Amino acid sequence: MLYIKIYLTTFFLFFAIDLLWLGVIASSLYRSQIGFLMADEIRWGAALLFYALYLAGLVFFAILPALKTGSWTTALGYGCFFGLVCYATYDLTNLATLKNWPLALSLIDMTWGTVISGLTSVGTYLIISYFRGDGPTGL
Repeated sequence: MLYIKIYLTTFFLFFAIDLLWLGVIASSLYRSQIGFLMADEIRWGAALLFYALYLAGLVFFAILPALKTGSWTTALGYGCFFGLVCYATYDLTNLATLKNWPLALSLIDMTWGTVISGLTSVGTYLIISYFRGDGPTGL
């Protein structure tokens, strides 16, 4: 049951932050840079599958180790690194294989993946630690 709570907390945090990013902050950036590649409508099945898999990885590789060590800095470091690796896989592959894929967009997107993954990992860690009653260390 704890794993489900961790996963759902991670899902809601990540999704809320990413929705703000995609819907408000970066939508015009993506349209101006790669609008010629974008679909007219979001394919929600693929998007939800990405979220499900990505967040399972974030829980496994960043949040659970942080909860084991009792350290928010573990959540931050592992979350940031996981985000960088995953987003770089996508962006650098596109940069290597697609005509006219913008370098600037790859750099922005990799930075975003690093930031959102770190924030989500720390946020989930703090919420779960608080409700478990063991509180975070190192604050």
